[in-house]
Amino acid sequence: MEFLLRKDAPFTPEQWEKIDETVVKIARQVLVGRRFISLYGPLGAGVQSINVDTFTATNCGQIDFFGEDECGPLAVRSRCFVEIPMVYKDLKIAWRDLEHSNQYGLPLDLSSLIGAAAICAKKEDELIFLGNPELGYEGLLTAAGVCRIAKGNWSEGESAFLDVAQGIELLVGQGLVSNFALVVSPDLYRQMQRVQPHTGLLESERVGKLVEGHLFQSAVLGTNSAVLVCSEAQNMDLVIGQDMITGYLGPDRLNHTLRVLETALLRIKRKDAIVVFG
Repeated sequence: MEFLLRKDAPFTPEQWEKIDETVVKIARQVLVGRRFISLYGPLGAGVQSINVDTFTATNCGQIDFFGEDECGPLAVRSRCFVEIPMVYKDLKIAWRDLEHSNQYGLPLDLSSLIGAAAICAKKEDELIFLGNPELGYEGLLTAAGVCRIAKGNWSEGESAFLDVAQGIELLVGQGLVSNFALVVSPDLYRQMQRVQPHTGLLESERVGKLVEGHLFQSAVLGTNSAVLVCSEAQNMDLVIGQDMITGYLGPDRLNHTLRVLETALLRIKRKDAIVVFG
């Protein structure tokens, strides 16, 4: 991975190992989309685009004795190639901090790296849930043609449970029957932290049972927002070119500039596998 320019950096192999461990640790703590969306890749840093296919409509499979009836094969009808964008954040490590670490054998202060990794992870989730209209990318909440349900007041009665149950009914009606996941904004998650009468269960526990425990919250969704998906790989995936990693940009007034980066793209294959509440 010569493009990372690590040979030009004044960090030891042990320090680079710690940098990589820190980025992975923070990303796992922050990322929400990767907890339920299948990954496709990593394909390599040099992969700049990926195909997005549209399939022909077809009837259900046939039933007969000799298998001679026409059933219409499922095939790709059209294919386009979409650029895989780069998510990144730059940071600086002061030369004095590096010298202090080397001189006294102390751990290198990676606070700026932690902040940059957290920002990159949040940006990836923004790309997944909100897309990027300026660059033409759709997200789970913003894609045209997804199913939408008028949401009730989730702070009262069984509204959250009934809305999610209705969403699952829509998905099952499309033949989507497994790997459901629900992501809600923090305010809706808080509203579900109340015990339902005669059940002894929090509303969030009841809703969580509908999605087999795949209930998540993310600040990326803003407020009063939720999305339910059937996250099977044939419905959607997250294309990874280069997974999150750190490169060296060079010295700046003796200080050292680094970049945390990745290349990733949400690929929505079936929009009817997404239900947005709003």
